[in-house]
Amino acid sequence: MLKSIKTSVVALILVSTAIIAHAQKKITEGTLVYGMKYKVDAPGAPEEQKVKFNGDISKLELDLGPASVGVFMDSKSGTGLLLVDIPVAQKQLASKMTKADMEESNAAKPKYSDFKATGEKKTVAGYNAEKYTFKDDKGGTGELWATTDVEIPTNIATADFKEVKGFIVLVETTMATVTLKSVTEGKVGELSVTKVPAGYDEITYAEMKALQQQGGGE
Repeated sequence: MLKSIKTSVVALILVSTAIIAHAQKKITEGTLVYGMKYKVDAPGAPEEQKVKFNGDISKLELDLGPASVGVFMDSKSGTGLLLVDIPVAQKQLASKMTKADMEESNAAKPKYSDFKATGEKKTVAGYNAEKYTFKDDKGGTGELWATTDVEIPTNIATADFKEVKGFIVLVETTMATVTLKSVTEGKVGELSVTKVPAGYDEITYAEMKALQQQGGGE
């Protein structure tokens, strides 16, 4: 009987340890893929968003048809780098973004607050998640689901929800529903907001904005 009890205790400890290890899994470098479903008219908007991250720096990759866009963000300094590749025009442009530039580019986005855990649970992308409600400064409301099964650095996809405990796996607003499809741990290489890749012409952020307003300068 004593031996049986000891065996049960050991088994319980092992199971508990496994649960804790899973809950505390930390990934510092890898790739996130999110599925996008829009509630508003968004012609040409991508159905997926890919985010690569390495420590404090992350990169959002967007395929916009005639152009591909890369947006880098350093969550610690608040600075960024914007890359635009337009093969048909044989243009590769890069703009370094100061903290003020990043804030300006995000000025039109809603600011989220009043996050409240509801206690409701479900599984999203294989992770145990809890539902939160929130409000925005435009008068809207939304909900999100966050998990503590895995720890991912704050990145360009989750920076708006830093007040929430856990990693965001689903966000639903009046504009769209964004759902995590996968998390892949692995090397993504160096990510930098200060180094312009070879082949790209560096211009100022003001010049980049002017080109965007002109439809890419065409």
